[in-house]
Amino acid sequence: MNKLYKDIIERAAWTAAQAFLAIYTVGGVDELKSAAAAGVAAGISVIKGFVATKVGDKESAATLKS
Repeated sequence: MNKLYKDIIERAAWTAAQAFLAIYTVGGVDELKSAAAAGVAAGISVIKGFVATKVGDKESAATLKS
């Protein structure tokens, strides 16, 4: 697996975990809805990662150029 894919997967996983914890603990939403929202957030993170390769460094999911 190349570096870009690992970067995107890591960012999506952390986004999902952060979204789930934020929605579940602060929002008081049940587990299923929190998990669904976290999944959507992770999906958006994946899309953003691929879009970022067109804006920033082509080998990174960051929008900043190195």
